[in-house]
Amino acid sequence: MTAEQLISFARGAPSLDIVDVAGLKAAAQRAFEADPAGITAYGTSVGYLPLREWIAQKHGVAPEQVLVTNGSLQADAFLFNELVGPGDAVVVERPTYDRTLLNLRNLGGEVHQVTLQPDGLDTDELRKLLESGVRPKLAHVIPNYQNPAGVTLALPKRRALLELAAEFGFTIFEDDPYADVRFRGEALPSMLSMDERGVVVHASSFTKTICPGVRVGYLVGPAATIASIAKKATNLYISPGMVAQAIVHQFCVSGDIERSIATVSRALGERASVLARSLREHIPGVRFTEPDGGYFLWVELPEDVHVDAVLPAAAERGVAVVKGSDFLLEGGEHALRLAYSAVTVDQIDEGVRRLAAAIAAVRER
Repeated sequence: MTAEQLISFARGAPSLDIVDVAGLKAAAQRAFEADPAGITAYGTSVGYLPLREWIAQKHGVAPEQVLVTNGSLQADAFLFNELVGPGDAVVVERPTYDRTLLNLRNLGGEVHQVTLQPDGLDTDELRKLLESGVRPKLAHVIPNYQNPAGVTLALPKRRALLELAAEFGFTIFEDDPYADVRFRGEALPSMLSMDERGVVVHASSFTKTICPGVRVGYLVGPAATIASIAKKATNLYISPGMVAQAIVHQFCVSGDIERSIATVSRALGERASVLARSLREHIPGVRFTEPDGGYFLWVELPEDVHVDAVLPAAAERGVAVVKGSDFLLEGGEHALRLAYSAVTVDQIDEGVRRLAAAIAAVRER
């Protein structure tokens, strides 16, 4: 590996070597053979109906509770637009996905960040916030292998969050695109599956398990909420991309999705392990929670290392990272998010060595 080659820990996307291109080509051919009229015509705003039914079956809900979208980011945007207006309180994790912060602030939401612990959102801190009089329209939570922190919401906290939502009258937005990319531990039940009061809206995506280019995500929630969003979606774009959704449907019903998940999970598990080992070896004083799945690892650097100085120093050495302050309303000046999904095992140690050199250069200054 030459020093000129960029090693990027910046993008949460799978590298091409773990994308099932052959399986997707075959799924595309089957989709056009099985339903040429359905996938070449305008669809409806709820998405490609066979895929909608497959998703409903996966989650044990009625199809009327599912809306298939152009990626889960659009699913997020639809729900935020449905529930959040100027001045409305919203709870998010601290740190949280940068585009979540951006979208909620663009809507005029009053954003409250609640501390993320190694086992997920601090539900005691959330209760104190609620008891202080804050009445959020929704709480946005990424429960599995969180972006950017990589942590997972523990089962008792999932139960506590459901109780708080019922008691204080807010919607839990369970934003869950990483759930299937698990390489350690047991899968935990979704809050959607535990919800007996209709307080959860769930979103997920095929971006992380198939590939980003399909741009297929979805919402699952109360039928009335889904119907309201579908009506607005009709006015926005008539229907999402039927071709992509039909390809995903064929990929899923053939069982290719399970093989793809196994491939992605195996590869990312190895990459996460190598990254953790390299960080411990090359960067003294670094702190992180090693993830059990997903795409990301959150790194806390020593207090004398400011990420605003690290980024350009790292770029000069051919390594790209994302600064922690992007995921917070305030703070994060000594933190980085590292995505290990797009780097191959042979790149990781070299990338961490370059990052260590950048940190050393910053400290010397």
